[in-house]
Amino acid sequence: MRKGHGLVRIALLFLAIVPAFAAVDGVIVNGTTGQPQPNTVVMLIQPTQAGMQNLGTTKSDAQGKFSFDNNDAQGPRLIQAIFQGVQYNRMVPPGMSSTGLQIPVFASTNKAGTAKVTQHFIVLQPGDKELAVSEGLLYVGDPSLTYYDPVNGSVRFYVPPEAQGLTSVTVNPAGGMPIQRPALKTKEPNIYKVDYPVRPGETRFDVNYTVPTASPMIFTDKLIHTEASSNLVVPNGVIAKSDDLEFVAKEPKTQASIYRIKNASFKVDVEGTGALQAQSESSADDNGQPQVQEVKPRIYDSMYWILGMAFAILGLGSVLLARNASK
Repeated sequence: MRKGHGLVRIALLFLAIVPAFAAVDGVIVNGTTGQPQPNTVVMLIQPTQAGMQNLGTTKSDAQGKFSFDNNDAQGPRLIQAIFQGVQYNRMVPPGMSSTGLQIPVFASTNKAGTAKVTQHFIVLQPGDKELAVSEGLLYVGDPSLTYYDPVNGSVRFYVPPEAQGLTSVTVNPAGGMPIQRPALKTKEPNIYKVDYPVRPGETRFDVNYTVPTASPMIFTDKLIHTEASSNLVVPNGVIAKSDDLEFVAKEPKTQASIYRIKNASFKVDVEGTGALQAQSESSADDNGQPQVQEVKPRIYDSMYWILGMAFAILGLGSVLLARNASK
């Protein structure tokens, strides 16, 4: 009898634990005020191979609390809170407790300067038929506010008319996965905007396009964000000539050339072809030198490696500039 009673108790305990793991609950906290945020729309999303499946929608109560009961979804779940028109996400991986979660949200403002550009680079990779251009803007948001300007665009940038508006924009939000956003035309010629909020933390916007090559190859651009130092990077074997540029250094590993852009509107004479390429182990063993090859595929095939390398190059350039300034 005692053994039977023990089995019954274990079964009842198991049945009590299962709903606890199935439930999803927590509190919405306003990171601007530090107080619980009531009346916030909260959605529970299940990522699937067929797309995002909405498992339920609710609102936070007067104490900012929310809950989704009797949820038996397997795998990762995504909690989305919408506050003042901005979406805030919290991923719940498999095996992680889904109760007592805190979802921070922040007051939104369209005041310019709330989020600041701290790093800016332009990478030129000329090939036989087209010049691939990659522009990166690293924003640091206010620690207690979200910058969101859907009318004028949280991010604005210039695209030369030769690109014919065929522009790809990838947003890398703080703590999130890269997502695509359209480049929208503004009333100003060749100026585009991105309608995406800049939350507290770092958000990077990667703008990619190509222009047809010509002889001579003249690249023109305009800097919209002048609060941060802007740099231009070209691969080893490519020469950039311009009175609007100041040579900073060679990046040691790839031998890419780093230039500081001196003027908001600038023009560059580009000579040669080349690309920033990830170095394979076999090629590194052969001669220990970085491999620079002619650009035949589009730049997007190796974009994330290129952007990571470009920001590393910018870090080196910033150090060298600081050293020169201190002399």
